Amino acid sequence: MAERTLRGARLGGQSFEDERGVEFAARQQVGYRCPQGHEFEITMSVEAEVPAVWECPRCGQESLSTQGIEKEEKAEKPARTHWDMLLERRSEKELEEILKERLQLLRDGEIGPAHLHRANQRKRKSA
Repeated sequence: MAERTLRGARLGGQSFEDERGVEFAARQQVGYRCPQGHEFEITMSVEAEVPAVWECPRCGQESLSTQGIEKEEKAEKPARTHWDMLLERRSEKELEEILKERLQLLRDGEIGPAHLHRANQRKRKSA
């Protein structure tokens, strides 16, 4: 098996094709500057949508474009709370009724922690 391999060739290491007749895509250099003053350029396709921010390769901070490209502000949805989701399923009147029912079951000792039931049973026996 070793006789059939190419000497000095690494798997995926090199291409044996030459670049004659190959037309590269049009490129552009896009400059960025981070808050610490590091400046760098990224090579991108002319057809690519140029992002307004890029991570600085030196410090990792968010770098802004030097070409004046503005960062898009996305409209953020307000956070949905548990209460908001509950109100999507039930009305406040229904919730009040359910609360009254559950509180009565808790007071009667039918639901809830066992130590509360024992205390209620002692009160009933002594009464």
